[in-house]
Amino acid sequence: MTETVTIYTIGHSNASAAKIIELLKQYEIEVLVDVRSSPYSQYNPQFNRESFQGALEQSGIEYRFAGDYLGGRPKDPTCYKEKQLPQGKADYLQLVDYPAVMTKDWFKKGLNHLIDISHQQRTAIMCSEEDPATCHRHHLVGKSLMAQDIKVVHIRKDGNLQNALSIRDLNNDPPAKQLRLL
Repeated sequence: MTETVTIYTIGHSNASAAKIIELLKQYEIEVLVDVRSSPYSQYNPQFNRESFQGALEQSGIEYRFAGDYLGGRPKDPTCYKEKQLPQGKADYLQLVDYPAVMTKDWFKKGLNHLIDISHQQRTAIMCSEEDPATCHRHHLVGKSLMAQDIKVVHIRKDGNLQNALSIRDLNNDPPAKQLRLL
């Protein structure tokens, strides 16, 4: 019998770094995998890559960056519904063709690496959106994980856990079970 792996997710929003670290520690997260395409924030600089990595490591949590492979803003124009990179401020959640991204070798490699990490250490992925229903960490990464029978649980800002299977489908993208067919 194979051991069931759980991967947690968290969105930092405008919380303090200390609050996010507290939530990660509450669920005994050992490694945080950052899946933001651009790990910097003008409005929440406490989550800029280097400073947040330092804060995590001081708290005993390992930091890894995977935004180049698992980020929500791919650099490949074929990953967008209009087959071109968006310009300026864009609604990436609506523009990215997640089923297309899931077929890319770089995405599969990044996902497999994430799964390997989760077999070794209690793992969470992080993006900026607090609500997983409005974030690629659910619609892209989470659904891809669930398609491989990996349990995905979202850590919410109030400290409660939300099973990823309970997230409603905002984009009419295929449920995790249908992704197995891709």
